[in-house]
Amino acid sequence: MSDTHDIQTHDIDCEDEVLSRREREARRDIRVIGDPTLHEKAREVTEFDRPLRKLARRMIRIMHDAPGVGLAAPQIGVLQRLLVYDVDDDPRVLVNPVLDEFSDETEEADEGCLSVPGLRMPVTRPVSLRVRAFDGDGEPLDFRAEGFEARVIQHEYDHLEGVLIVDRTTRAARAAVMRALREREDAGVSCLGRGGL
Repeated sequence: MSDTHDIQTHDIDCEDEVLSRREREARRDIRVIGDPTLHEKAREVTEFDRPLRKLARRMIRIMHDAPGVGLAAPQIGVLQRLLVYDVDDDPRVLVNPVLDEFSDETEEADEGCLSVPGLRMPVTRPVSLRVRAFDGDGEPLDFRAEGFEARVIQHEYDHLEGVLIVDRTTRAARAAVMRALREREDAGVSCLGRGGL
């Protein structure tokens, strides 16, 4: 029993080490608040080719390893209108998304962001919307997103427009976040934290 327990403990430790290493590597690829790229508007994708599909696969890997449920191309320094998300173990790719037909009903919820690591803030968004986009192969998509999926898509779409959650939250929450970021910087603490869209 002791040998089996030691082997299982070693396997868990190795698994944790691999996950931790993958998370660190993924987070190195993600631009964080203060990077000017995050406030630039992304350009429309014009070619649905192998490099685009490769970029989408890379983004899905980074998103999962970071870990997060969504990632937009500008967050890794690529100014293209491409986002990925995964809310139900089925990663999706949206290229050149257009959002409209927003519901009148809105909901406030705390959001995190891989580009504003370790901090959460209240953001009010419509609870449903229509999404028109293309997948990585250039096939058209047209669907209605609701609830958490709608929130994630809107969050990632904001990145394509150069908008961060600090731009969407309340004035008080924004001031608190900026204060926390300054304190981290003054203390020499890395902005690495867990959880985000």
